[in-house]
Amino acid sequence: MAHILPYKNMTPQLGKNVFVAVNAAVVGDVEIGDLTNIWYGVQIRADVNSVRIGKHTNIQDGTVCHVTAGSKNGNLTIGSYVTIGHNATVHACTLEDYAFVGMGATVLDGAVVESHAMLAAGALLTNNKRVPTGEIWAGNPAKFFRKMTEKELAYAEWSADHYVKLGQEHAG
Repeated sequence: MAHILPYKNMTPQLGKNVFVAVNAAVVGDVEIGDLTNIWYGVQIRADVNSVRIGKHTNIQDGTVCHVTAGSKNGNLTIGSYVTIGHNATVHACTLEDYAFVGMGATVLDGAVVESHAMLAAGALLTNNKRVPTGEIWAGNPAKFFRKMTEKELAYAEWSADHYVKLGQEHAG
């Protein structure tokens, strides 16, 4: 059974048909929207600030989601229809609706990945940087790489729907 744990009287709130894998942990002041998937080995810890995750989002295996203390802006906001690849780290940042974060990427405090934007696999988006709509950023530190193609924009939307279906299959 998944570890859905309260912290200081704050208990995670899950929407309808949310899939949380058996070895994932969701702790504290967390709200998760309908049909979102929290895959195997994911850690979501909202102990010193809040985590808000929209609907139809998928957070893939091994990802760490955390917050920062002492600031209203230290929360983590993940929109709807977002894909976060395996082993990513998202820390006190904002991922807008339809954002795509590649495998092993890191998004640091105050950074924003806008709607229909992509952070490439392995990239490091440093504090307070912003990936604009329609762009791919890559590297360490992440910088503008190129504009997204129509195919890539469509894939980001397909990915969200695909993982919702897959999550429901895993939920049984």
